[in-house]
Parts: sequence; C-alpha cells; structure tokens
Amino acid sequence: MTIDEHQQVIDELQAVIDDTQHTLDRFEATGMETEMPADYDKLLAIFDDAVTRQRAHTLAMLDA
Repeated sequence: MTIDEHQQVIDELQAVIDDTQHTLDRFEATGMETEMPADYDKLLAIFDDAVTRQRAHTLAMLDA
C-alpha cells in the first residue's frame, strides 16, 4: 500500500472509532451497558478492532 492509501484507511478507521466511542458513551450515560451487555461487548470489540487495525496501518505507513 502507498502512504496515501494507508492514510485513507487510518482516516476511515478514525471515523469508526469516533462513532463507536460516541455510541459507547451513550450506552454508559443511559445505563444500557447493564441492560444490553452482549451489545455493549460487541461495541467494545468493534472499538478494539478498529484501534488495533489503525495502529497496524500507522506502523506500516511509518515503515514505508
């Protein structure tokens, strides 16, 4: 991948991270993490995966 392609993926992953964080914040503000723990765990998994992938692309971009 080129640096520009890595940057595009990083930016798109940041949007996923931001949206997921916003949803997690809303879950926590309304107490839904205890009402819907499976859904909350899925959101945490999405967040973790996006951060992990973003980090990998950042490192790959720096190595390029």
